Amino acid sequence: MLSLKLAYKNLIGAGLRTWLNVIVLSFSFVIIIWNKGLLNGWNEQAKRDMIDWQIGGGQYWQKDYDPYDMFTINESHSVIPDGISDDIQNGLLTPILINTATIYPEGRMQNVLLKGILPEQKILKLPTDKLQKNSDEISILIGSRMAESNKLQVGDYFTIRWRDANGTFDAADAKVVDIFHTNVPIVDQGKIWLSLEQLQKMLQAPNEATMLITENNSVEKEEISGWVFRGHDYLLKEMDNLIKMKSVGGSIFYGILLALALLAIFDTQILSIFRRQKEIGTEIALGMTRWQVVRLFTVEGAMYSVFAAILAAIYGIPLLTWQAKVGLAMPEGTDDYGLPIAKSIFPSYSIGLVIGTVLTIFIATVIVSYLPAKKISKMNPTDAIKGKIQ
Repeated sequence: MLSLKLAYKNLIGAGLRTWLNVIVLSFSFVIIIWNKGLLNGWNEQAKRDMIDWQIGGGQYWQKDYDPYDMFTINESHSVIPDGISDDIQNGLLTPILINTATIYPEGRMQNVLLKGILPEQKILKLPTDKLQKNSDEISILIGSRMAESNKLQVGDYFTIRWRDANGTFDAADAKVVDIFHTNVPIVDQGKIWLSLEQLQKMLQAPNEATMLITENNSVEKEEISGWVFRGHDYLLKEMDNLIKMKSVGGSIFYGILLALALLAIFDTQILSIFRRQKEIGTEIALGMTRWQVVRLFTVEGAMYSVFAAILAAIYGIPLLTWQAKVGLAMPEGTDDYGLPIAKSIFPSYSIGLVIGTVLTIFIATVIVSYLPAKKISKMNPTDAIKGKIQ
């Protein structure tokens, strides 16, 4: 308790030097928490959007399906098992059939993926109810990125050329019935959505599918012969790896910022020990042990982080709360990155993030304060009183 009182009086007595260190260190608190909260918010928002628009509760892939091997996609479909027809009817599963194709909007040529889906499905947020059923006309859905890159609007027609299950090429005109906007580019760029029944008819592959998407709230995932289940851990792995890479890059920035603040405290402690040698010698001569004096200076250094945490809370809590409400607007062009990024990212701050940051900075400050103070244990009190430096 005595060390705390003396440390507090010494820091307050140091005046401006103390508050400059406290202000710089408080910036480290706020910036680290804000940046990590921004990454957490992006991660949560991206995963939520991917679940809503792309992966649902998980996916059953036809055993030969490989999304990264375009040469095998046309053969990676098989008959939907009879045993899951009730689940499909009840909305617990929705089949998707995938095939490569080429489109010719206004004479241009582009390779795309045709994706057949049930118009009545509710698992994904795609507006599939706009797709026409039992119609000779091919009605399609496309995303806003796809529409912009190909200069397409609702009501436009263009030619699609595909190869059916027998290897025969065919072509027909398709009509854009709706254009949707999503934060998940993978369901938009280079993708054309149409009725599952229509695509099965086009490919001459009745009752076949490439994957089965499960309803998000369904817990038990049964094994289906000839199909491989892919859960969230597998389907969101790339997003997790991306966030980890961003976190590593951010850690370098945090380290530089924190190092500058700790360097200021380190220099301040060395200067303080140099200027207060007579005081240190007197305290030792009056009965304080060398390690008690070392502890005093270490406590003084640690109190910088305490004051910085209080100051950071005063201006940081309102600032971070406001940022979490309004979000951080993303610049134009982020849609072209191929990443699930919303127009605004809302930071997410957890208690673990705040406590972890505070403890990390506090421990680092204690260590940095102890290192120069350790020199006191080797001081000769008589020489210290005379102001001689060892």
